[in-house]
Amino acid sequence: MSEESPTIFGGRYELHRRLARGGMADVFLARDQLLGRPVAVKVLFPEYATDPTFVERFRREAQAAANLNHPNIVSIYDWGEELGTYYIVMEYAEGQSLAQILRRDGSLTVEQVTRVALDVAGALGFAHEGGVVHRDVKPGNVLVSPKGEMKVADFGIATALTANADASLTQTGAVMGTATYFSPEQAQGHKVDHRSDLYSLGVLLYEMLVGRPPFTGETPVSIAYKHVQEPVVPVTEHGVDIPPALAAITMKLLSKNPDNRYPSAEALVADLDRFRQGQAIAAAAVMPQAHMAGPGNGAPMPGVPIGATTAVPSSRRQAQPLPAAYQEPPRRRGGLIVFGVLMAGLILAGFLILLQDRLDTADDGTGLPTTVAAQTAVVPSVGGRVQSDARSTLEGLQLVVATVATADNSIPVGQVIRTDPPANSVLTVGSTVTMFVSSGANVKSVPSVLTMTENEALQAITRAGFEPSRQTITSDLAPEGEVVGQEPAAGSLADPGSVVVYQVSIGTEELPVPDVRGQEPAAARVALEAEGFVVLDQFELEFDDEIERDLVIGTIPEAGEDAKPGSEITVVLSQGPEDLILPSFIGMDKGQAFIEIDSLGLIATELGQFVTNPDLVGKVVDTIPGPNSVVVPGQQLQVFTGLLSPEAGNGGFDPGAGAFGQGQGQDDDFDG
Repeated sequence: MSEESPTIFGGRYELHRRLARGGMADVFLARDQLLGRPVAVKVLFPEYATDPTFVERFRREAQAAANLNHPNIVSIYDWGEELGTYYIVMEYAEGQSLAQILRRDGSLTVEQVTRVALDVAGALGFAHEGGVVHRDVKPGNVLVSPKGEMKVADFGIATALTANADASLTQTGAVMGTATYFSPEQAQGHKVDHRSDLYSLGVLLYEMLVGRPPFTGETPVSIAYKHVQEPVVPVTEHGVDIPPALAAITMKLLSKNPDNRYPSAEALVADLDRFRQGQAIAAAAVMPQAHMAGPGNGAPMPGVPIGATTAVPSSRRQAQPLPAAYQEPPRRRGGLIVFGVLMAGLILAGFLILLQDRLDTADDGTGLPTTVAAQTAVVPSVGGRVQSDARSTLEGLQLVVATVATADNSIPVGQVIRTDPPANSVLTVGSTVTMFVSSGANVKSVPSVLTMTENEALQAITRAGFEPSRQTITSDLAPEGEVVGQEPAAGSLADPGSVVVYQVSIGTEELPVPDVRGQEPAAARVALEAEGFVVLDQFELEFDDEIERDLVIGTIPEAGEDAKPGSEITVVLSQGPEDLILPSFIGMDKGQAFIEIDSLGLIATELGQFVTNPDLVGKVVDTIPGPNSVVVPGQQLQVFTGLLSPEAGNGGFDPGAGAFGQGQGQDDDFDG
């Protein structure tokens, strides 16, 4: 594109500069000449524009995405053909991507993760209701505005590309999906539905919490293989303090079997809301053991009867089979390479499982295989143990743990009082064991006030019996007035009446308005906009005795005052000194006249003028300039004051006397 002759698409979209380059398209910042607004234009590479089938699917998906009118979705305005390729016109979303934020910060706080998850899930749920599956949910497609607003980009584009039979996993950055965020069914080339997006969102949550995705590898194929075959390391095993409920939500999203994930984005939003409010979540009741792969708890391996399984030494991790629904993927060229690699891995895994079975069913002298029932577990005695240790012990037996805080005067806070079912009970693996944990005497659970408004937080803390204490904090993600932090954390046990500190976002950090006094308006605008302020086109005009006309004499807000980036600034221009209309001082006592002349900023020079009327002696009889003349501050003003003429008896002025300066030009015998 030439700067002298910019490229215009569709007769209205003037392309300015390239914003990004992806695996299938360039994205340009453009201006819609018709509506006078900035837009983003995604221009497909020519090789994608030559396949009629792809183009038709691309067109249909662009139309479907254009119908998604949601505050957390980047809007699509238009699409068309130009210069032998196709383009999509989208909303221009200022800010940065979540990928950029993660590269900078590594991971996010629990509060920030919850906010991102709620907004993205809301956007996905709205799209799913309209029949649109994103298929490429990743940090690079989540945009964060300077005000902390989330917008999900590239709806529908991924669907079009995955429909291209020639697409390959080895196409770096292709919008068919990014291997790091693939769902298992997506990695195998199976037909996907809205639950695939939820898995990808789970990968996103995992990365935001611990600073890395669950699976990495040297090639997209190796990463895709891990999504299908390898178990996810529990998000709590990375040395990061993560609330158990949020960890359970994340791991439920990462279930290999779509049926074990949330049935919808709306269900996920509901669970996130329950977590935010400190309530019991749905994920905890059905959460599969985090370190197990496969479709769910107790999924049988092929060839092993249901109800019993071959004993495997605890020092080895049992290989998990793929769900039956995944063993025969449909034949399609787009997934051929992936399917071949996965099948090779499955054959190897099957061989290892068979070898393990042979070793573990060795003859013990009775002629029978040494098999044991591994579908049950005996509840150990954990009374008196610290809550975290007891939880680890129970979860190590593949039991799901629920916790109930119970007041107790004898058991220290945080120690287990008892379990239900009690110790030595025999349970099926995956059953729930409720731990009753001592909350001490008369302590209460601290409510969660994150993402609430300040008034909501005050009410929640007061209702729970605590004393609220307010702090403010700047935030690039949370809007002004939203609670972004609290101490103690939600779910903590504290004495009634103790202080709960809540942190309220005051938005982005304020900056001092720069001093642009004396500058040209254009230079002042550059200086103000460089600090992130918005300069209004309409100037204020004021008179100023010091600053020349048409130069800046100040701003509103004034220089040095703190304001947030994005605030509007009004520039005040000088009109120079204000013109004055000289009032009449004639007949006024000269002392009073000089006081008023001085107050106008004028410089008075007194001159004597002979008068024949004694009443005019000591009074102003004339000025130069005269009354009603236009004067400016600092101008000289000649003031004529009356002196009694020696010829006062002739009824008029002495023609030869004239005017003279006070004390000068008088006759020698004049005595005043």
